Amino acid sequence: MTGEFNLPRRRFMGVAALAVAAAQFGIGRAALAKSARETSIPATAPGTNTFFAEIKQVNAGVLNIGYAEVGRRDAPVVILLHGWPYDIHTYVDVAPLLAKAGYRVIVPYLRGYGTTRFLSADTPRNGQQAAIAADIVALMDALGLDKAVVAGCDWGARTANIIAALWPERCKAMVSVSGYLIGSREANRMPLPPKAELAWWYQFYFATERGRAGYEQHRNDFARLIWQLASPKWEFDDATFARSAAALENPDHVDITIHNYRWRISLADGEREFDELEDRLASLPVITVPTITLEGDANGAPHPDPAAYAKKFSGKYEHRLITGGIGHNLPQEAPQAFAQAVVDADRL
Repeated sequence: MTGEFNLPRRRFMGVAALAVAAAQFGIGRAALAKSARETSIPATAPGTNTFFAEIKQVNAGVLNIGYAEVGRRDAPVVILLHGWPYDIHTYVDVAPLLAKAGYRVIVPYLRGYGTTRFLSADTPRNGQQAAIAADIVALMDALGLDKAVVAGCDWGARTANIIAALWPERCKAMVSVSGYLIGSREANRMPLPPKAELAWWYQFYFATERGRAGYEQHRNDFARLIWQLASPKWEFDDATFARSAAALENPDHVDITIHNYRWRISLADGEREFDELEDRLASLPVITVPTITLEGDANGAPHPDPAAYAKKFSGKYEHRLITGGIGHNLPQEAPQAFAQAVVDADRL
């Protein structure tokens, strides 16, 4: 029996009544579906789920992208975007919560992670921000998705920001951990106070060939250290780390990571085809789509103060501080809060 009919009687009758009302008053199917979706995400302990049942592959742009998919194919779409040095398991608890709430959830491996591969050996292993965002738009095209709620943290939050800013017609709403993260290489030329520069120690390490070699040789130890520094109160176990660390064995991972951080501080060039997009991003465009930003109360990674970016969102907007020792990898540490933010952003 499908989930469509496996409903408590009271909820089924409520949906049926909505259907009658829709027929009587001409309410569209999309509005009915929205009103019938769950609005409250149940309490869920982190680590309730440990794996995705299936990883699918699709050619999209310059990549063959690996992605997990959960939920009905005819449901409204949410795309969840991971960061560095994490992977799709950031959302291993969030995705089923959103599927139960009535969404089709897509969780792709970014370029340089997991089963995502370049289609050509000649394609530059480019980690610049516009290239990563263009990958996700290409994924939407490949899957026939006109519009989606986009949500992310770390690199994934930046990617969600860029999609919302440059392709707002493709973005129904957005959830972003640590707020507005679109970067400007010109702004990055300006030195920060010493304490702030210290927080970016790995960016300077990656600027050297010693750093590249060190990351290549010790990427698991490096990633574990970043996890511990960025989420000092998250007591993740070895199995949790190992599931994500496997994605870092992608043959392009080191190249993408090193290029990303070198590109940010103008030590590496991007691709000419992204110049126009980067010019638009350099102006730090305002985001107009409905947005909820989140921050953990124990985020140990570099992140802006919410007051610094509140005016970058001109549409319906909320900011939420998630308490309880929640660090940088907020969706995996607080899956209920993140999933609730996605549902609420969709309803702003």
